[in-house]
Amino acid sequence: MADAQYILPNDIGVSSLDCREAFRLLSPTERLYAHHLSRAAWYGGLAVLLQTSPEAPYIYALFSRLFRAQDPDQLRQHALAEGLTEEEYQAFLVYAAGIYSNMGNYKSFGDTKFVPNLPKEKLERVILGSKAAQQNPAEVRSLWQTCGELMFSLEPRLRHLGLGKEGITTYFSGNCTMEDAKLAQDFLDSQNLSAYNTRLFKDVDQDGKPRYEVRLASVLGTESALHSEMTSRLKSYEFRGNHFQVTRGDYAPILQKVVEHLERAKAYAANSRQEQMLAQYIESFTQGSIEAHKRGSRFWIQDKGPIVESYIGFIESYRDPFGSRGEFEGFVAMVNKAMSAKFECLVASAEQLLKELPWPPAFEKDKFLSPDFTSLDVLTFSGSGIPAGINIPNYDDLRQTEGFKNVSLGNVLAVAYATQREKLTFLEEDDKDLYIRWKGPSFDVQVGLHELLGHGSGKLFVQDEKGAFNFDQETVINPETGEQIQSWYRSGETWDSKFSTIASSYEECRAESVGLYLCLNPQVLEIFGFEGADAEDVIYVNWLNMVRAGLLALEFYTPEVSSWRQAHMQARFVILRVLLEAGEGLVTVTPTTGTDGRPDARVRLDRNKIRSVGKPALERFLRRLQVLKSTGDVAGGRALYEGYAAVTDAPPECFLTLRDTVLLRKESRKLIVQPNTRLEGSEVQLLEYEASAAGLIQSFSERFPEDGPELEETLTQLATADARFWKCPSEAPSGQA
Repeated sequence: MADAQYILPNDIGVSSLDCREAFRLLSPTERLYAHHLSRAAWYGGLAVLLQTSPEAPYIYALFSRLFRAQDPDQLRQHALAEGLTEEEYQAFLVYAAGIYSNMGNYKSFGDTKFVPNLPKEKLERVILGSKAAQQNPAEVRSLWQTCGELMFSLEPRLRHLGLGKEGITTYFSGNCTMEDAKLAQDFLDSQNLSAYNTRLFKDVDQDGKPRYEVRLASVLGTESALHSEMTSRLKSYEFRGNHFQVTRGDYAPILQKVVEHLERAKAYAANSRQEQMLAQYIESFTQGSIEAHKRGSRFWIQDKGPIVESYIGFIESYRDPFGSRGEFEGFVAMVNKAMSAKFECLVASAEQLLKELPWPPAFEKDKFLSPDFTSLDVLTFSGSGIPAGINIPNYDDLRQTEGFKNVSLGNVLAVAYATQREKLTFLEEDDKDLYIRWKGPSFDVQVGLHELLGHGSGKLFVQDEKGAFNFDQETVINPETGEQIQSWYRSGETWDSKFSTIASSYEECRAESVGLYLCLNPQVLEIFGFEGADAEDVIYVNWLNMVRAGLLALEFYTPEVSSWRQAHMQARFVILRVLLEAGEGLVTVTPTTGTDGRPDARVRLDRNKIRSVGKPALERFLRRLQVLKSTGDVAGGRALYEGYAAVTDAPPECFLTLRDTVLLRKESRKLIVQPNTRLEGSEVQLLEYEASAAGLIQSFSERFPEDGPELEETLTQLATADARFWKCPSEAPSGQA
């Protein structure tokens, strides 16, 4: 059997998202709007399979055919007859549920591959003897032959997502290196093109010279005669002696489905802003234009307090090894009015709270653009995983001048982060009950501060294309050096493009640190209804949770290549290091032996030193983070951040040894079962599923009732067309592009 870190355990937690009451309160028109947006999101989410690994689309297609022909209960009888044990069949169901939940065979949180926890030959017997195989023997056998070996393979390069020799990714062809990624980013910057909706493919010509294809995601292909802002960009370029070709049409049939449902949703929009927003999204996905998506995002920001909230596109860049390309995601949710009222109070206090942050006023945005901040109950969240909160859009220029929105996903928080006492690791016994009682409330506070005042704070110093600066070069002083500002962002440069591989984690660390720092403010805790001893417990558990998370983060560090696989967890480890460095016994991490005789550890936080020792340490760190970000000082930012993110076995903590303990006692992240919506006549019905691996599988089996087989064929055709770029087992001829 495979190493435990590469399997999903049979007893993995599975929870269902509950949005029944919020959906019930929608009007018929609002339900239709939510339904079509959900359909658009689910269709678009299929692109993630093509953004993850060469084999993911084939695995998805194989399992979808399998469970369409036989539901999990029916397939169980066949599997047991083929000689599988109950445990082995459950392992298969968990693996299949994991594929659907992560939209591929790599964990969305940590980017580690997971493989079936049963013998390959037994799974082969189940698949080739299934009803699906009886109905379409050649098709099912072909899918298995294409993905079976890769499904189980744990050769070193395939264990994690990464670039070049460090892992696998389908954002880049398999022969691309980090140097190719940097060159491509410089090319994109020179043409003022965003990387968000692109992939990079490298070929080598007969003379051995590389030729790069930058492919944009769009419905239309390069040959389209329809003129738009994008058509003039679709051509060949010479850049630093290298040939680049900008094309489009990536994921075209999938995005066509997205566009069709966005068009239908427009008919049920609540106002003109929503109509204009959807029109621009349609333009973006049709033409491959990020500028159109930005225009749509402007209308989205202006659409304050909608009953049905949504966002869709190529959004988060966590899984691009270079940190610039966005994974497709789409969400649809309904407002939770009670918690939203607290967040609105936080927004009202934001300008005053921003003044509490430990950097000079010149390093803060010229004007705080008061955002929407709502607590939402998620109906649909497509992509590779569901976060607890979101601060979007991610476009720096919009965030600086137009603003942003914050959302906290209330029904996700309610199920994904619930903790059982017996599964609580690395805490003192007398901390556990307090932790369980206050983790939820403290997390609400942390998410609110993290999203609104973490991601929502700070100014980037920019020189525009005309040479004008957005700060006074004469008077603004760097508080770390006492000198005038020496570096800034040039036209076309963004936070992601400039800080690339550390951008996501660095920013998450800054936002988490802001949350810890401002949760000490009594005004903040009063907004959430906490005073006196309760407020002190919320502070303590919030800080304790961050310290424990820093230790748990070691699961996501790969010592073989000295790299982190998850931005949020790297950020939490960095904060742990900062607090340990503060000294005076504020935080200690001590190896112990568990009651089972195996290695264990305990984290301790001295609650009496949070303000006297922890706050000053965090203050110094936060100021440095912001100053380096504002000034675009990549060298200084890397030195600071990578220094704290280094994992060694140096005493007293011996983190590499502790990593083995963390892996020994890790608990897998929960799988989340989401509902479906179905149009019956003119009414939209909500379809819910049980909280189990089988329930999750059923939800996907019923997700595309009209065109499931067609979609699976589309996915495999798209994967096969590009298979040569990863030397993936495929029927594609060697010259096919």
